[in-house]
Amino acid sequence: MNCATNYIELSHALYQHDAACRVIARLTKEVTAAREALATLKPQVAVVAPQPTHAAEGGVAAGGATAVGMSNEVVARRQERATALTQERKRRGRTVPEGLLPPDQIRAFLTLASHPGLHSASVPGILALDINPSDQSRLLTGGNDRNATVFNKDTEQVVAILKGHTKKVTRVIYHPDEDTVITASPDHTIRVWNVPSSQTSVILRSHDGPVTGLSLHPTGDYVLSTSTDQHWAFSDIRTGALLTKVSDSSGVSLTTAQFHPDGLIFGTGTENSQVKIWDLKEQSNVANFPGHVGPVTSISFSENGYYLATAAEDACVKLWDLRKLKNFKTIQLEEGYVIKELCFDQSGTYLAIAGTDVRVYLCRQWQELKVFNDHTASATGVRFGKNAQYIASTSMDRTLKLYGLE
Repeated sequence: MNCATNYIELSHALYQHDAACRVIARLTKEVTAAREALATLKPQVAVVAPQPTHAAEGGVAAGGATAVGMSNEVVARRQERATALTQERKRRGRTVPEGLLPPDQIRAFLTLASHPGLHSASVPGILALDINPSDQSRLLTGGNDRNATVFNKDTEQVVAILKGHTKKVTRVIYHPDEDTVITASPDHTIRVWNVPSSQTSVILRSHDGPVTGLSLHPTGDYVLSTSTDQHWAFSDIRTGALLTKVSDSSGVSLTTAQFHPDGLIFGTGTENSQVKIWDLKEQSNVANFPGHVGPVTSISFSENGYYLATAAEDACVKLWDLRKLKNFKTIQLEEGYVIKELCFDQSGTYLAIAGTDVRVYLCRQWQELKVFNDHTASATGVRFGKNAQYIASTSMDRTLKLYGLE
């Protein structure tokens, strides 16, 4: 009886897969450029069953925040931005950005500076890092000391110390167009800061558990967050409004999050090794990427929108093709290697890994270009400067290190 039942279920699954493949082929021809990245995922709903979600729109969400819902204006703004970004990416095509350092020069990088004084020595450890996209001299760090620090690498001066979180600062974002930064903490809050005044302008109380993931939408107006409360949230950084909050039906903590470059979809990682892709507008789980072992520690979308890099507590990096929903490459590191963060450069030419050490890979060939062993403790963050002109990393050893050409 069990064999017969399994055979029937398998037949149904194969039939559904075949039907889905035909639908995918047809939709691929019809898809518009503006929704290219999203459309490559949505047909797969027929293959990868979407998870039930529980949006708290218009009601009281967990943590006491009221989810007001996404207005037509918000949806239109997101779509408009996605269209512009997709068209811009098509104009650039496959050309290498002017000024991008070639692999041979990345191999020649040296440690240029080490800054140990950005955070308290009594509570050691820098936990998060970002670079100001519009002013490459400014870097943002989050510390075990509950503070965030804005640092000017050119003048080697601290620009601002942002105090307000009641627990460590584990996620930081430097706004691309404004002198504004966003920080997240296990104290359940997300803070939006005005850097010149070093003051909090908005506090987001979207979660009733530690905030574990943070990603800024390409419009620059909204932030995606994840938490151990098993929800992801989408909030307005201008007003502090919680627009929507959705439960991950697997009933486990979410560990990290990042928007796709177009902002129509995003990825989350879970405590039970799952990488999930979500449609923001529909608030539904449209694809799952299994294969890791242990909690997912970091995910990063390539700027071309086609590739996703993921890492977990299994000492490997998996590369996924979003058009085929397929793991096409696994970089297996040494046993016991700890990966804290992944980061593509802005061109999608290089991938950096921060953890037991700091490593840089050349994409497409997935060739290791450089290993930096200067940190005396685990590296927690890594970022590329514009055109990979420099690389920055942070560590539990309290230091911010900068690498480049002499």
